[in-house]
Amino acid sequence: MNIPKQYEWLPRLRRREGLPRTISLALAEYGVREIVGRGSNATIIAWRDELNLAGVRIAGFSDDDTAWCGLFAAIVCYRRAGRAAEVVKEPLWARHWARYGTAVATRRQGRLVNAGELRPSLGDVPVFERGDGGHVGFYVGEDAGHFHVIGGNQGNRVSIMRMEKRRCLAVRRPPYFKPPASMRPFYLAASGIVSKNEA
Repeated sequence: MNIPKQYEWLPRLRRREGLPRTISLALAEYGVREIVGRGSNATIIAWRDELNLAGVRIAGFSDDDTAWCGLFAAIVCYRRAGRAAEVVKEPLWARHWARYGTAVATRRQGRLVNAGELRPSLGDVPVFERGDGGHVGFYVGEDAGHFHVIGGNQGNRVSIMRMEKRRCLAVRRPPYFKPPASMRPFYLAASGIVSKNEA
């Protein structure tokens, strides 16, 4: 896995404490890239087929030119629990992920408000606005103005990028019987690519 230098602490954390399964599974797909133009990456199409076979309805996804951040979130969350019920209905619509799991933070009156004592943490699912559409991924860390997110369709591939917090609509937590020790906030240097449009 060839992740950027600033995130090389993730494999070390995996060895020390373990990682939330969302992060382990997302990192296993790091670098998967869509084929721009004719053709599609067989791995991305296989995610669609695996989900459809499992009973997660993936409608209207014929090639990887279609926005696929929701598909990536769906395959990670499905594999995390091994059951279709883990995935939101119509998962290709990124904003539907704002109904996933448990609320950690929600945007109210233009700012992100935490739910009680909860704070966005490693493995959580932030959902962002993108014009009339949206974007979804998995929290790796944050700096003052950005969440660092691993997700699909970020620069046409599975990558880690910084997303402006002011674009965040909600942060959701996957269901846990026992949260992993590493599921906590991580404060990172404000460096790396800032994504402006994940289409």
